[in-house]
Amino acid sequence: MILSSMSENLRVIVIGSSGGIGGAFIDALSQSDQVSKIYALSRQGSSHTSPKVDTLTFDLTSEESLQAAAESLRELDKFDLIIIATGLLQGDGIAPEKSIRDLSYEGLEKSFLVNTIGPAMTARYFLPLLRDDRKSVFTALSARVGSISDNRIGGWYGYRASKAALNMILKTLSIEFGRRHKQAVILGLHPGTVDTSLSEPFQGNVPEGKLFTPDYSVAKLLAVIDKVDATDSGKLFDWAGEEIAF
Repeated sequence: MILSSMSENLRVIVIGSSGGIGGAFIDALSQSDQVSKIYALSRQGSSHTSPKVDTLTFDLTSEESLQAAAESLRELDKFDLIIIATGLLQGDGIAPEKSIRDLSYEGLEKSFLVNTIGPAMTARYFLPLLRDDRKSVFTALSARVGSISDNRIGGWYGYRASKAALNMILKTLSIEFGRRHKQAVILGLHPGTVDTSLSEPFQGNVPEGKLFTPDYSVAKLLAVIDKVDATDSGKLFDWAGEEIAF
């Protein structure tokens, strides 16, 4: 069992399944006898070899797409674990800002759309799918650089701000949802620096031993998910299970 604090026959949703970390979550969970079904959502609708995995085409930035996906899943059953494994740091015409002179409306808009608004609206439609009779977890990938108290070198305005806003969204959700679902855990997870396309341009500055494979990062994040309970809802944890202050 990879999630010993949770039950058998787990039903899981992974949003952003075509990315490096999302794909690694699906690989790890599909190999566990504890997991009975995984729904993998992404824009590409990429397939998986495991018969446990059903793929759905889905656009995090479209409310219509979010609502349609949630409605189709609502008809199936309640879910134990929902993972949002999406994020935008660079690409699609934007890059991390080194100076205020690099700020642009377009860059900030895209950062907040993918890193904050998308997960927030996903929560609106997907949180009601969580089961309420035992521990269940709703989590989104955040980042240490989204911590205001940990910001000592500046830069990366859009990514920092959008992840900080995501952390506040998750905290606020945990308060509202916790009033009626006493066993739910809503949290942000910092996966470390993972060898994916998101981090590739910045890997030269990563200390030795701190660039993780997606499989390693996901194994550590699953251990964190296993460890937390309702008293941890609304918090941000790193891959090693250490809480990151907002």
